Amino acid sequence: MTSAAADPTGMELRNLLEDEEFLRRRPRPRGANADLDAMRRLAAVFAEGEEIVLQELANAAVACTGADSAGISLLEDRGDGTLRFRWVAVAGSFAKYIEGTTPRFFSPCGTCLDRNQPQLYRVTKPYYDFLGIHADPIQDGILIPWQNKWFQGTFWAVSHASASAFDVNDYTLLSTVAEFASQAVCHHFHDQQLRAKEKLAASAAMANDLAHQINNPLQGLTNTLFLAKQGGAASAHYIEQATEELAEVTELVRRLLSLNRDATSTTSDDKAA
Repeated sequence: MTSAAADPTGMELRNLLEDEEFLRRRPRPRGANADLDAMRRLAAVFAEGEEIVLQELANAAVACTGADSAGISLLEDRGDGTLRFRWVAVAGSFAKYIEGTTPRFFSPCGTCLDRNQPQLYRVTKPYYDFLGIHADPIQDGILIPWQNKWFQGTFWAVSHASASAFDVNDYTLLSTVAEFASQAVCHHFHDQQLRAKEKLAASAAMANDLAHQINNPLQGLTNTLFLAKQGGAASAHYIEQATEELAEVTELVRRLLSLNRDATSTTSDDKAA
């Protein structure tokens, strides 16, 4: 990747599929089953959860392309309305920066999402100075926009040593495994939603049943208190009976409130997902 002049921001990006220099690169020899092996690695951890799939995606990118580092940056809201990218999975030389963040509107990842096209990119010292970190320059890198209904972000692989480390076959492999992982994450989120809805429906049915159960002891408690207020020798007996009925009502209400808390928690988790 060449540039007429270094960008003062420390970021240089080009649309990968339109970059003639990139398209002219001679593909490096790679095992015939590299794509299949990468898929198998992802499939093997599919059942272990979203985070494991994301990390294995980064691991597979390093292993199959020879990248010095690879990772996933996902877009997140900082809580004050501003956006940033978080490095949620990283393998290789940048692994120490996992959970690090970069700005949404001043970063290679942000440009990649704005263009919605795979990018060939470099990062040099001025940008690292802006982030306040010390890291090896990225001589050659691939950025792929990675987004669906659940998330937005980028999947990237970089080289610190070579200005022409990657070729079209590397891009094809990275795109393929990224799409596979995207579907895996979508399945994970969808499955979470289904379980949450099932739990909510079960809680609602149980709450309805408890509401009916409360009615009988509550009616009995009302009657018993009325009899106790009449006075007479039986008053002590009625008061004792009312105490027992009140304890039963209290326990049923406690269970009903517990169900409500669980349902509220499930709804909050669903919205967060």
